[in-house]
Amino acid sequence: MLVASFIASTLVPLSSEAVLFGYLKLYPEHAAIAVALATLGNTAGGLTTYALGRLVPERTRNKLDPRALAWLERYGSAATFFAFLPLVGDALCLAAGWLRVNWLAALAFMAAGRLARYLLVAHFS
Repeated sequence: MLVASFIASTLVPLSSEAVLFGYLKLYPEHAAIAVALATLGNTAGGLTTYALGRLVPERTRNKLDPRALAWLERYGSAATFFAFLPLVGDALCLAAGWLRVNWLAALAFMAAGRLARYLLVAHFS
């Protein structure tokens, strides 16, 4: 779960939700640990993307996703709650790093959003 959810939080096309769903079908008694590991791995991947965003040169603003930048400029680190969303999620993490939003707050919001998503998957498994 940890590795699959970390990889899924990168640009590699992998569905951590499908991995969690399948795992919980086989081992429903391990739901709490599976959700915790999926959240930890996926959040670590998002924080890695955040760290990479800090390395993006200042002059590349026009190459960053304008929607992600707008969300972050308007809502700050709270916007990273939605970093689990397809397509815009990676851009939110990258832009958050580039804008140098508070990393602890971004980490908390990223983790909360991912936990909520995985709890929903576990609930419907």
